[in-house]
Amino acid sequence: MHPHHPNELIDHAGRALGIGIALNLGFVILEAVAGILGHSMALLADAAHNLGDVLGLVLAWGANRLSRRVADRQFSYGLGSSTMLAALLNAITLILASLWILWEAGMRLLEPPTVDGGLVIAVALAGVLVNAGTAWLLMAQQKHDLNLRGAFLHMAADAAVSVAVAVSGLLILLTGLSWIDPLLSMAVSLVILVPAIGLTRQSLQLILHGVPDDIDLDDVGDYLQGLPGVTEHHHLHVWALSTRETAMSVHLVTPTPPDDGDRFLHDLQQALRQRFGIAHATVQIERGNAPCPIDD
Repeated sequence: MHPHHPNELIDHAGRALGIGIALNLGFVILEAVAGILGHSMALLADAAHNLGDVLGLVLAWGANRLSRRVADRQFSYGLGSSTMLAALLNAITLILASLWILWEAGMRLLEPPTVDGGLVIAVALAGVLVNAGTAWLLMAQQKHDLNLRGAFLHMAADAAVSVAVAVSGLLILLTGLSWIDPLLSMAVSLVILVPAIGLTRQSLQLILHGVPDDIDLDDVGDYLQGLPGVTEHHHLHVWALSTRETAMSVHLVTPTPPDDGDRFLHDLQQALRQRFGIAHATVQIERGNAPCPIDD
């Protein structure tokens, strides 16, 4: 959440998501055809699951585009907060997908189906390439954007599932033990569940105007308190405008206002952006001669 050129990052993310959507849609079609030709319900079920991931990528792409919408009379901050909703929905679908895999794997563990190891390996390796490739496209930007992190986790999770499926296919070919497939699937679903729960918590935190995880409110307060001429600060609030941009408002008490108030505010805005990634700061200067109106 520390962008220097938000629109440029949005464009890069949009291109990465667009390529990911095309790759994954192609893989869904390939997997469905393989499932039909190979009479594999498992492959058809996985194709349906991957189609859900395509919808997740479309959701992230749409929110990414909406975040570039210029503010208007109805949405004075623009529509950047749509990225937080997309991140939450992607997190919830990740959790549901993990629980579904756990359930399906548990059912198959009770009655292991006959698995065509060779076909499973071929399709799984194609899935590894597509999902890992899409995750790689999103790797750099997902570190600073929760919306992209949701899409990245979807792709990384699918790549992990595909690796597990390929390994299980190989082990089945070597040993003939069909129960290996559901057992590995259960292990992978638990691995997916942990970051998905974390993403849900972070998304809800931003939607509820919580302070983003990468900002320490005490550090911001200490910095403001240490500014020349500032004797007190109050009503300090930090919240997310989107999964990329952070806003802040604060009241600063300066009994002796700086000679150049505009320069003071300009330098403060730059420092907040560079130190904390806060791009939109609203600062109210008070002399301290009367109680703060908000406290009345």
